[in-house]
Parts: sequence; structure tokens; C-alpha cells
Amino acid sequence: MWRFLRPDAEAVLYDKKARTSLARYFNVMQNVNIAKFQLAKKLPAEFSAADSTETLWKLHDELITAYYELEKQADLRLKLVEDLRTPQKSFLDLKIEIARRILGNCHFCARRCEVNRLEGKLGFCKCGTQIAVSSFFAHMGEEPELVPSGTIFTLGCTMRCLHCQNWTISQWMETCECYTPEKLAEVIERLRKEGCRNVNLVGGEPTPWLQQWLEAFRHVEINIPVVWNSNSYYSGETAKLLAGFVDVYLLDFKYGKGSCAERISEAPGYWKTCTRNHLYAGKYGELIIRVLVLPEHLKCCTKPILEWIAENLGENTRTNVMFQYRPEWRAYEVQELQRRLTRKEMEEAITYAKQAGLKNFIT
Repeated sequence: MWRFLRPDAEAVLYDKKARTSLARYFNVMQNVNIAKFQLAKKLPAEFSAADSTETLWKLHDELITAYYELEKQADLRLKLVEDLRTPQKSFLDLKIEIARRILGNCHFCARRCEVNRLEGKLGFCKCGTQIAVSSFFAHMGEEPELVPSGTIFTLGCTMRCLHCQNWTISQWMETCECYTPEKLAEVIERLRKEGCRNVNLVGGEPTPWLQQWLEAFRHVEINIPVVWNSNSYYSGETAKLLAGFVDVYLLDFKYGKGSCAERISEAPGYWKTCTRNHLYAGKYGELIIRVLVLPEHLKCCTKPILEWIAENLGENTRTNVMFQYRPEWRAYEVQELQRRLTRKEMEEAITYAKQAGLKNFIT
């Protein structure tokens, strides 16, 4: 059915630009290569609960190199994953333990609230210790290479975009169900068996739930690419934990260097955080970047973002220049956001993408 709804999702299988920039994703999607989380389960990690967090991070930094060597050998068939024994403790287990400790002094996002979620305290995102799922389904509205995408929507967010289109989810205004890691793993496997190309971790924002996501994938037995669908406003520690877990970083790049991020989304330091995380994602995984064009924000945001992508990540970076903006939630509080884009603004954004030298962008 999806082939009739989204013929571009079929055509993208033969798109050389998409396949080049997302080569490993396509291979995992088609079960040629193994998803990163499954490889992380095969990499031994010797640690104990008595080890200091500093010791665990040191081990994690060492194992990043070992992990990517394992991935390389597995992709080249120099090592067969099915022949590798499952260690008593793995690289994925190490990530879970570090993430569990972060819950006690929460700094998954750049806001670094440092509340103890293990004691029931809540920070800016209002997320606790049991992952709150709003819905899950095969999404037909994502980028063509992702469709059908097994999206799992969780409540809560680390930013407060006044124009948020998922505001009932991000602001905890929808009913939800708290899932155990085992039940969440069942959902992931079900989505794959129903024909989804990937599992798409989204919200809201997946960042506050990183520990729970890692724990869930410990129980996933099938091969499926992990898509991290994020606003990019996460901490350096989270960026490290995502390496060797996430196959595709589906990252927003929302604002330029000025005050727009703080004024519209309560996100101070967004540019610095966002650029760091995009560079890290480009180094440790494959990228699809979403640039939502906002009315009257082309020169302050859209143009510098597209130029930065081309200069720092390369002209072939898969970039979605998005014209889907519509006034939602509290957008009426910001004068320029009270309307949709004009045709002229859309054309201007495309011109900026071409002038920046981007050769693999879609709209």
C-alpha cells in the first residue's frame, strides 16, 4: 500500500545521491549489514557497578575505537556476527549503566537540569524513569528513504518551541502509557515485522529517555536501523552514548547564531550545541538534516545553517529544506510566525541551498 501512497519511497532505492550519503543505512535496512546496537551487544566491556563513573567513561572512550573496528570488519564480512559469542557484559550494557547514572544527576540535554530523576524529581522536560509512549505506527510522512518508518512517539521535550506542531506530545497534554523495556522491545520488533524500514525514536524529543531506549534495545533480537529523530539540543555526554547505537541521525537544525533559539524555543546556546552534535553525528553515523524554514528567518537562520552544513559536513550531506511550517500552539505570540511561508520565501531558501553548494537536498 505504501508504494501507492509514496512512490518516491520506492524510487529513492535507486537514487545514487541518497544511497551514497546513507550507504550503511540502506544495507542495514535490507539486512545486508547489522544494526549498530546489535554489534554493540557483541563487544565485551569489563566493568562493575562499583566502578566510578569516571572509570566507566574512560572505558567507553576506549571501546568506541574498538566498536568501529568491529563494525568495519563485520561490514566487510571479515567477522561474522553470528559466530561471535555474546559477552557477559557488552558495550551496550556499559552505555546503559552510564545512562542510568546520568538519571541521578540528569544532564542528557544541553539544559543540564541536574535533578535526581531516580528519586522522582522532574526537570524542564518533566520526564521520569518510565518511558511514556503516546503512540507508535508506520509513518508515511517522513523522508522517502525512511518510509514506511516505524515511529514511536514519546512525551516530553527539552525545548519549548512556541510554534511546536507536536505540542500536545511535547507538553504532556496527551494520554500515554508507560512501557517496560521488554514491552518496548516487542513494539520495535512488531514494527519491523510489519514492514517498517527502521525504528524512528521521536517525540516530543527522545533525548530524556535515552537510558530507557538503550535498555529496550538490549531485548531486541531482530535487525533494524535505529533513527534518532532529535531537535539536536543534547549534551556532549548524550552524543557519546549515541555513538555505536544510532544508525541514522535525523537531526533538526533550527536556528542561526543569533537570539532566535532563545526567543522562540527557550534554548540558549543552541548554535554551539547543535553544530557540535551534527559534527559528532557525521563522524559516528549517517545524517539526514532537517531545516524547517520559518517566515522572516531566512537570512538570520536558513542561510547560515545551509552554508554551515556545506562547509562543515560536505556538499553531499542529505538535507531536507522543509516548507511545512504552519502556525501552531503559541505561534501567535511571535509576530512573524503568525503566517505560513510565501512562495518567494520558499524560492529564496532553495536559492540559498544551491548557493551554499548543497547537492543532495530535498524539499
